[in-house]
Amino acid sequence: MVVSYFATASVLRGLWLTLWLTAVVMVLGFALGALLAVLRLSGNPVLQAVSWGYVWLFRSTPILVQLLFWFNIGALYPQILGVSTVTLMGPVTIAVVGLTLHEAAYAAEVVRGGILSVERGQVEAAQSLGLGPWRRFRRIVLPQAMRSIVPPAGNMLIGTLKGTSIVSIIAVQDLLYSVQLVYHRTYQVIPLLLVATLWYAGVTSLLSIGQRYVERYYARGTAGAR
Repeated sequence: MVVSYFATASVLRGLWLTLWLTAVVMVLGFALGALLAVLRLSGNPVLQAVSWGYVWLFRSTPILVQLLFWFNIGALYPQILGVSTVTLMGPVTIAVVGLTLHEAAYAAEVVRGGILSVERGQVEAAQSLGLGPWRRFRRIVLPQAMRSIVPPAGNMLIGTLKGTSIVSIIAVQDLLYSVQLVYHRTYQVIPLLLVATLWYAGVTSLLSIGQRYVERYYARGTAGAR
């Protein structure tokens, strides 16, 4: 029974959307998170407060509450820039926005921790050699910070993949919602949930293997530096 549903068109479409959501949310989340980390480490107290407030807000509230807020934003703002909010903010868009904003709060702390792990003396030495801020960051800070960023980032990637299943609550046809549609029609609840379980377990296993190789690569760089 499980095998017959494992690779059906609807399940594969849901799997593809799950993978797409994971990739988009990770890229956008870490881009925004890096910006928040830079603001937090800046010498400007206003920017630091903005970054701290953002991280506090999105880490202090459940992702489900955040998604439902964005899903119902049309009740608060019926139009955005003259366009109907319902038209502008479809379920997939809401999923991307909600998950990205949530992810960025955690990514900001990961990136900030990675930057702080770089010895201050190396940055000062690069500065004394006349390297500009961007070159110092690209040549000195980033390569070393990545050694601290990669392990938690890998864990976040796996967590994001599994966490995307929450978007089924707003009718986004990801992997979980796709199998739900099928078992609501066929009443094969357990077999369909097993299909979703096997797909999630398989993909997360592949990501875990990839994470291990990436961590070894950066660990080798650390050993070489010593």
